[in-house]
Amino acid sequence: MARMNARLLTPQETAELLGVAVGTLTMWRTTRRVVLPYVRVGRHVRYKPEDVRRFVEDRTVTGTAEAR
Repeated sequence: MARMNARLLTPQETAELLGVAVGTLTMWRTTRRVVLPYVRVGRHVRYKPEDVRRFVEDRTVTGTAEAR
């Protein structure tokens, strides 16, 4: 297993980074309408910083043609 360098983010931290409510993250997880990978640690949910970064990068619109 690869060495883990970054700590996992809480739902509160992840929601703050994305500018959404914690409830939105919960809805995304339960409905699977939006795919944002997460880690279960017992009953806790955590997010890998690199997955959150990739999530944002994948949704970044760079040109006007893409914005339509």
